[in-house]
Amino acid sequence: MTEYLPELAVLDERQMPAMSHYADWLGPVSTVPVPVPHDCTDGFLYAYWRRPEAYLDERIRSGSSSFWSLPGLQTGIAELAHDLESGDWDRKFGHLRSEDEYDAGYRLVIAHPAPRS
Repeated sequence: MTEYLPELAVLDERQMPAMSHYADWLGPVSTVPVPVPHDCTDGFLYAYWRRPEAYLDERIRSGSSSFWSLPGLQTGIAELAHDLESGDWDRKFGHLRSEDEYDAGYRLVIAHPAPRS
C-alpha cells in the first residue's frame, strides 16, 4: 500500500516507537516477526496484502485507523483501482498472490527481565 499511499510509512514512523526504545523501557528484549497470513480477516492495515481489491471498499478501509486521517487517500485509492483494472498491480506485485504469508514489519517484542534474587 505504501506504493499508493506513501504517507502510511510516515504515519507509522510518527506513531510507533523506535525498536531501540523498547530496551530502554523494558530492559533486554528480543523481537519475533509476526507475518500476516494471506487469509487474514482481522481488518488491520496490512490484512489484505494479497487481496488489494479489498482496499477499494470504503467499509473495509473504515476498519483501519490508518486510513481515517490519511492525506491523499482518494488519490492513492484511485491509483490502486486503476492499476488493478489495468493489470499493472499484478505485473508489479502479482507474485504476492501466491504467497501464504507476508512480513509487513509487525514484531512481537519479548522482554527478558533479569532473574529476581
